[in-house]
Amino acid sequence: MNEIVPGHILKRHQDNILIKKKYDPNTLKNLKKSIKKLLDEKNGVLISHYYVDEEIQKLTEETNGCVSDSLQMAKFGQTTDANLLVVSGVKFMGETSKILSPEKTVLMPTLEATCSLDLGCPIEDFKNFCDQYPDREIVVYANTSAEVKALADWVVTSSIALEVVEYLDSQNKKIIWAPDKHLGKYIQTKTNADMVLWDSSCVVHDEFKFQGLQKMKALHPDAGVLVHPESPMDVINLADAVGSTSQIINAAKELNYEKFIVATDKGIFYQLQKENPNKEFFEAPTAGNGAQCKSCSQCPWMGLNSLENLERTLIDMKNLIDVPNQIAIEAQRSLNRMTSF
Repeated sequence: MNEIVPGHILKRHQDNILIKKKYDPNTLKNLKKSIKKLLDEKNGVLISHYYVDEEIQKLTEETNGCVSDSLQMAKFGQTTDANLLVVSGVKFMGETSKILSPEKTVLMPTLEATCSLDLGCPIEDFKNFCDQYPDREIVVYANTSAEVKALADWVVTSSIALEVVEYLDSQNKKIIWAPDKHLGKYIQTKTNADMVLWDSSCVVHDEFKFQGLQKMKALHPDAGVLVHPESPMDVINLADAVGSTSQIINAAKELNYEKFIVATDKGIFYQLQKENPNKEFFEAPTAGNGAQCKSCSQCPWMGLNSLENLERTLIDMKNLIDVPNQIAIEAQRSLNRMTSF
């Protein structure tokens, strides 16, 4: 999967990480002041994923926006009174907000921020795959294009995927699952549902390795292990809790551990440390000896969101999200099932 991430995107991601370290207090203060003023002038609200830079998360909280997983991001966009939704995350999140709130203006700090799962499930290939199984319900993960969502019967996030498949299985439905094979396999193991799986994976979570996590556990035998279900099954099997970003945050509060090893994007550490100031968190190791880790537990596309391009897109009103009307209508059906489930 590493080759999916273009070299120039990796370079931009690394530069943005360095920019964060270079912020002096005055620069940071002025950027935030400018963005807050622009939001007020344009009746805008920030909607940010747990994986983006912590300064964006902090600013979102300071302006009464929404920092959450993709399911709550979608719901918040529908219910807010703001006319302008500024979505910091990856492109499918902006598309989802636009489909569910077509009357609102949706923009993003950058349109380059896509997702390896989205890229790994092109619509024509996926349609041909689905045509082989005409008797199955099509269930797709939120990390897909608007076109793929339009083809699907259901859209799910990792926070509700297991429950939706359990429901469909109870109705004796056979399922096509896409695009993340690790999440699909985890759900299949838990439910015994009849599922055929699309072959794709997340460039971040696919890097977590069993041996590395085992060694980390040996270093911290008193630590709990929190794992996102997009990780390989042998990594999942070492977990004390498996779940979506919001479920991992809740598990860190509820489980009786003072230390945790966390196998998901390290953008989540801001929320984990804020909610649990007396607990210690360690990044689960990515890849293994001799491997070429290109993500290093942080999504290179999420890392393209910065305060600088957030400010610029508000000034210029650029990076607008637009979804063709017919695709939006068709995708709305499966997305509404997600938000109302």
